[in-house]
Amino acid sequence: MLASIARFFQEALAEPESSPDPAPTLELAAAALLCEVMRADYHTDQAQLDALRHLLKHHFHLQDAAVEELMDLAREEVETSVDHYQFVSLVKQHYSYDQRCELVRMMWLLAYADADDGHNALEEHRIRRLADLLHVSHSDFIRARLHVQNAAGRS
Repeated sequence: MLASIARFFQEALAEPESSPDPAPTLELAAAALLCEVMRADYHTDQAQLDALRHLLKHHFHLQDAAVEELMDLAREEVETSVDHYQFVSLVKQHYSYDQRCELVRMMWLLAYADADDGHNALEEHRIRRLADLLHVSHSDFIRARLHVQNAAGRS
């Protein structure tokens, strides 16, 4: 009996990847932060979903099926997570400053995707908070916003 108990623990300890709460991948962390922006105004429309799909496909060079899976996983992670720490820390650890600025620009693209008149205050607040957590300077936060506004033809 002791041998079977010992074997159980050896097998359980030999497979750490089977833990019920694995750490998110870098792609999932970035997608989850983008999903946070989408849900900031408590309304997600098809234009935002399409924009997210496009951003993930081109940013991570993924096929359609992989993008759909990543979007589903990211939305689920955002719904079940308590805070942004695991996502933000992973992105800060692996993204350069320029890559973090690009992620903030992608957040602005999502914010402007869902309305003809631009983003709303809830989305701006969420992006500002995430940019702060990602240690993106305020000037680069504003620069990303203006870049997206100008590209969309809005002022």
